[in-house]
Amino acid sequence: MAKSVVAATASTAIGPYSLGVWAGDLLFVSGQTPIDPATGSVVPGGVAEQARQSIKNVAAILASAGLTLDDVVKSTLFIKDMEAFATINAVYAEFFRDPYPARSCVEVARLPRDVLVELEVVAKRS
Repeated sequence: MAKSVVAATASTAIGPYSLGVWAGDLLFVSGQTPIDPATGSVVPGGVAEQARQSIKNVAAILASAGLTLDDVVKSTLFIKDMEAFATINAVYAEFFRDPYPARSCVEVARLPRDVLVELEVVAKRS
């Protein structure tokens, strides 16, 4: 049976899902949006600030499971506008390092709370 992960320092789930679920040595982290866990609001600023907060929220969930961003093997970015790809990519490079996780990036019509970016990851316990 899968075991869910709870993270006190990440934003709470806004629906009937777990922030993260273990399946063997793999942790599947649900998509994280740029919600400030302290306020429950979308962080102010543009796409760079939103990407940064989404990654920080993922990192908080990973930390609660004893993992770091270095343990991520696959990530998926959902973005509102592909024109923002270079900006988001630059922010992503602030947090992830070589060897980089496999990654997909998909432009979507709309995201929860009309945010500009959402990030989900799969991480592996060593």
